[in-house]
Amino acid sequence: MDCVIDVPEYRTGEGLRFAWDDDFEIQLTVSSTDVVIKANRAGLTSLARHLLTLAQEGVREGSHVHLTAEQEIESDHDLILERMEEG
Repeated sequence: MDCVIDVPEYRTGEGLRFAWDDDFEIQLTVSSTDVVIKANRAGLTSLARHLLTLAQEGVREGSHVHLTAEQEIESDHDLILERMEEG
């Protein structure tokens, strides 16, 4: 199965641009042993797009998307997706 996801192109100096699919739903639960991310199709596609955005050539270490509890995600916790140094 092939899946095509449009990812906003990274342009140095303009910062990261993140796009959401309509009607996305994302839930995050955290226990002492597990972190569970549960989402509908639009939520999963949006998360995949965010990760692909961060993975683009030229994106600097520390660049991130901050998903805020009870705003972008249903949770008591925030979720931060961050680019780390290569190597």
